[in-house]
Amino acid sequence: MESSQLLSIAAALFVFIAAALVFIGVQSSRARASTPEMEDRLDRYGNIADEIVSDTPGSATSAFSEKIDRATKGTSLGEKTATLLARADLKMTAGEFIAIRGGAAFGGFVLGVIFGGFQANLSILFGIVFGVIGWMVPPKYAGMKASQRQKKFNGQLGDTIGLMANSLRAGYSLLQTMELVSRESPDPMADEFRRVVREVGLGISPQQALNNLLRRVPSEDLDLMVSAINIQHELGGNLGQILDIIGETIRERVRIKGEINVLVAQQKFSANVIAAMPIVMTLGLYAINRDYLMSMFVWPWVCLPIGAAVLLCIGYVMMRKIVAIEI
Repeated sequence: MESSQLLSIAAALFVFIAAALVFIGVQSSRARASTPEMEDRLDRYGNIADEIVSDTPGSATSAFSEKIDRATKGTSLGEKTATLLARADLKMTAGEFIAIRGGAAFGGFVLGVIFGGFQANLSILFGIVFGVIGWMVPPKYAGMKASQRQKKFNGQLGDTIGLMANSLRAGYSLLQTMELVSRESPDPMADEFRRVVREVGLGISPQQALNNLLRRVPSEDLDLMVSAINIQHELGGNLGQILDIIGETIRERVRIKGEINVLVAQQKFSANVIAAMPIVMTLGLYAINRDYLMSMFVWPWVCLPIGAAVLLCIGYVMMRKIVAIEI
């Protein structure tokens, strides 16, 4: 292998390692800043909101990420990124996350150029494809974390509503009930209700704080609970009894969803295996006989792998849609 190829591989690995270290460093520093002891001290001085964590020493963003924050503030990209980070509970700013996406895209482009054998047209094609993949990997990872967190939240919601109904019947107010949930429930339920209590402490109405919770956790079950609380606030009624009925409905829905997931687990696994087989075989052929595989990536034969990749993506999406049963 030529020295230029070795230098390109080293540069790509350096970019990926740097992006990973930045991601891990930001996460660990924000995690240290949001310890229970720090939160207790903040609560003692007025229930300061979560944004105060980003101003603590050791979690200051770089000048580059701050510039990205200012440039994307108010844009759809910045708002979507901030929402995704909040749903995934990733302790970083939108600018830091976009910078990581840029580094991953650059590293993917370099790997694509190497994969194309430094041939002009082929290297540019693979560089663009790998760069797009690198740009999409960080939000895909954040989306997976957000999905796992939402699934865990929905699994805890039925018991949480039961706890809220019992505390309301015992004479607690709605705010005291939410504070009880933030102390007694496991994460992520406790973390989300802790944010709600802090927002109320800053002067936001409980209804608006619950609506903010619904934006962070877009759940149909949570929407049902928030709508019931808002309606009871306007019209009155026995909120504890209403929450009892809603909690029973949510627990039954969670049970049915679990049964459906068991029934379609084999189909989901089959879809993943079928989609991964062509990719694994292509990488295997590339490792065994590179010249044999690369002979297909010349015009006009390059249209065949491109068309196969497009059809593979369409087939995978269709298989996932078939087994995605809504309740």
